[in-house]
Amino acid sequence: MAVIGKVRFFLVLSGTLVNDVVSFVVFCLLDLLDAVLCYVYKVADFVIEAEWRPCYCSSARGAIASSGGKILVSERGESKLVNLSSSKVMLEEVSDTLYARTSLVSELSLCTVKRLKPADRPPAAAVSSYRGGGKTTGRSLRSSAFTVNSTIIELLQGKASVSRPIPRWSDCVCSRCTSWTSRGRQQTLFVREAGAKDGAQEDVLFIHGFISSSQFWTETLFPHFSESAKATYRLLAMDLLGFGRSPKPSDSLYTLREHLEKIERSVLEPYRVKSFHIVAHSLGCILALALAVKHPGSVKSLTLLAPPYYQVPKGVQATQYVMRKVAARKVWPPMAFGASLTCWYEHITRTACLVVSKNHRLWESITKIVTMNRIRTYMFDGFFCHTHHAAWHTLHNVICGTAGKLDGYLDAVNDRLSCGVTIFHGMDDELIPLECSHDIQKRIQRAVVKEIENKDHLTIVIGRQEAFARELEEIWRKCGN
Repeated sequence: MAVIGKVRFFLVLSGTLVNDVVSFVVFCLLDLLDAVLCYVYKVADFVIEAEWRPCYCSSARGAIASSGGKILVSERGESKLVNLSSSKVMLEEVSDTLYARTSLVSELSLCTVKRLKPADRPPAAAVSSYRGGGKTTGRSLRSSAFTVNSTIIELLQGKASVSRPIPRWSDCVCSRCTSWTSRGRQQTLFVREAGAKDGAQEDVLFIHGFISSSQFWTETLFPHFSESAKATYRLLAMDLLGFGRSPKPSDSLYTLREHLEKIERSVLEPYRVKSFHIVAHSLGCILALALAVKHPGSVKSLTLLAPPYYQVPKGVQATQYVMRKVAARKVWPPMAFGASLTCWYEHITRTACLVVSKNHRLWESITKIVTMNRIRTYMFDGFFCHTHHAAWHTLHNVICGTAGKLDGYLDAVNDRLSCGVTIFHGMDDELIPLECSHDIQKRIQRAVVKEIENKDHLTIVIGRQEAFARELEEIWRKCGN
């Protein structure tokens, strides 16, 4: 047994070493490729749209300030984003991970310099390098609002607003992806409603995860709810802002506030939702927690699936820490490699969206031909129907940008809310580790964690729809009573 243990330890150590070496080489090449694509897209944008489009790897201030009706300002050494609305100036929180992303070579060089010259090392919170050279503040941007005179708003909008084509040349222009731009159409989220419509006793909100859509719920769970559940509950599943059939504005920065406001204006208000249960997956768990804290007296139960919560050590910048946890820049496992590509490389991911999302109708047709139309393609629909702008900003501003807020949300749920909290997590999840759910349980003492064997980030629902539907009904029944 001792020999077997030593052999196993040696194999694991060797595999880890090989993974680290290969990952270093691969991501150094990807750093170079992304830098090249940066200039390619600048030229393409100028030729096609007659406008230089700044990006986050070359100019953080320019990329943010170029968004219509938004200005980046500095106050006492702290950067804030001014969002102009009809009656207010909103100071939104924008994650510094959008522009503070060092290349692997630069990161290694910085570590070497810090070890050689520890006395000259600047405070971590004061300076942070980002890819493409230069330095920028590492603080996350805080959010607040104040009311100003309408005349000032008009003057600011006249100076700051930038006319942007909708959609951009690299986005899809089919009727499904641009329907929200029709004149006279309200820019609200696309919502799928099922179950009891008239006389429903309770409402249930379903919030999908990153690069997905409401079909993640409607094509899996909705058909498997019992007749009694369909007669009791009104089921509301929405496509989040920037995904599925919902609006994908190119001037939005897809912050937490924007996502929550769209849910409120598209679901809670028009459907007159007063009290409700929430079922959320992955990224949707962050929105679910924020929504519950904002409406503490209305939430009856919280069901979280694979929540991306990472405990941030004291003295460490939360946004940067979470970015490195979510995307560790490893080639193995494949899910980690995909997350690293999505999180670190602005222009490589834009290329992927140009190939996949812009041509989603072609890929959907090919999928149906290859499978002879025998496989339901709802997962492909959710994966294809988004824009790079929406996915890039949602990933950084919601997952990374809220890293410093989640502890407060969890404490508020524990102290101020009385709703039941149930967490499901697949034991084979390679994207979000099981420890995330147990760390939430430590902060919300009444939370129940259910570990699902042989299930990963997606199969925690897909493949066990009927069983999960029964589990949800039991949760709603107990919490409703």
